Amino acid sequence: VQLQASGGGSVRAGGSLKLSCVASGMIWSSFTGSRLAWYRQAQGKKRELVAELTTGDSSNYQDSVKGRFTISKNNSRKTVYLQMNSLEPEDTAVYYCNVERMGSWDYWGQGTQVTVSS
Repeated sequence: VQLQASGGGSVRAGGSLKLSCVASGMIWSSFTGSRLAWYRQAQGKKRELVAELTTGDSSNYQDSVKGRFTISKNNSRKTVYLQMNSLEPEDTAVYYCNVERMGSWDYWGQGTQVTVSS
């Protein structure tokens, strides 16, 4: 299984980006039975959870992105998305996708850089 993340880039504050992460080589039932998440790591800081989508399709967000970011998925495409609106310089980081089933698998994407300028 490989997670291929894309969609990062450089934008001005207030702009939008949509990240995508495709789970290649993963069977459909494994994807739908996984917790899906996006993390980010800013330079010099620890990796932190940004948003997650549980196996029950409940979404949870870090407080700083609530109302601005939306996590979603397309099961048929085995893809998880992160729509990011009203971006702020503090959102600048490398974003990583994660597909996990506790005790079974834990896959990470390669990271995609998001840079927000003021």
